[in-house]
Amino acid sequence: MPHLVAVDLPAGPAFVTALQREWHDGNAVLPVDRRLPGPARAALFASLRPDRLVDAEGRHVLDGEGVDDGDALVMATSGSTGTAKGVVLTHDAVRASALATSAHLGITAADTWLACLPLAHVGGLSVITRALVTGTGLVVHDGFEAAEVQQAARDGATAVSLVATALGRIDPSLFRTIVLGGSRPPDHRPPNVHTTYGLTETGSGVVYDGRPLDGVEVRIDDGEVLLRGPMLLRCYRDGSTPLDHDGWLHTGDLGRWLPDGRLHVDGRRGDLIITGGENVWPDAVEAVLATHATVREVAVAGVSDPEWGQRVVAWVVPGDAPPTLASLRAHVAERLPAFCAPKELHLVEVLPRTALGKVQRHLLPDTDPQ
Repeated sequence: MPHLVAVDLPAGPAFVTALQREWHDGNAVLPVDRRLPGPARAALFASLRPDRLVDAEGRHVLDGEGVDDGDALVMATSGSTGTAKGVVLTHDAVRASALATSAHLGITAADTWLACLPLAHVGGLSVITRALVTGTGLVVHDGFEAAEVQQAARDGATAVSLVATALGRIDPSLFRTIVLGGSRPPDHRPPNVHTTYGLTETGSGVVYDGRPLDGVEVRIDDGEVLLRGPMLLRCYRDGSTPLDHDGWLHTGDLGRWLPDGRLHVDGRRGDLIITGGENVWPDAVEAVLATHATVREVAVAGVSDPEWGQRVVAWVVPGDAPPTLASLRAHVAERLPAFCAPKELHLVEVLPRTALGKVQRHLLPDTDPQ
């Protein structure tokens, strides 16, 4: 039986070599997030059960389980629960994702990909697998540093995958193509920046700028986004599957088709705030609050309320001067219906985010409101 090999190496040539070697030997790879503290790392290994480990000291045997023939990757994902699951992606799925994405972006052998996002996340690792499958050039950085990323572009890198925070720290014109995932994208983007929608279960982005990649089917069922295509996962590590009997992945995201035929994803079903019978999407309120002069970062979520069912609450990392609740409410009411305005404000030093910049709303702190 092929092995599941946990690769615990810095992002760079050694990681790529280890990945290629294990694939050559018929094994699957579990990229390890090197930022995990000891207990979290132990919990990851206990949940996903790799039976081999490659680290700086060599190759080790672990008390775990192998994988099926054809499996290429097991990617850890916690979704909104915090409990690690393993998404099993086959070589066929990895190849389908790489070819469809490259075709959509017009990537050729003359291009060079820069990987600078965490490799334990599919958005970061897919840059490497995309380059390996298509034979394009590849440069791998161990993390994002704005100066180094810009220098890589000057040295010949033409395509990169970033999150919104990173995009704001570089000159986007240095790259021919930028793929943007993770947290909510900025409202105004250069024409060479492409927004993506996808999940770990889809092996990276499958909808670009609202348009599905070739081979990807999208359906809206009772408001929920359903996806189907050759790049979807085979199963979870425990053998269960999120796919229905027709092969559709029920994403848990709510979305709709825009008049021009593009897909618009409103957010996770559980993120929707229903206050006084009105529906409020946190992303929409966050986008408005982010334009307030005193707001550096912001997250919005719903909190149970005996009168309203839920009340809209804002967590704000302030700029030079802290905002007041009244000023934020007035700012939102100028652009959105009044029921979207926050009824409570928490000032915080930092927002809990994933490595790709997504706010973890279930981890927002319970501080004293302002």
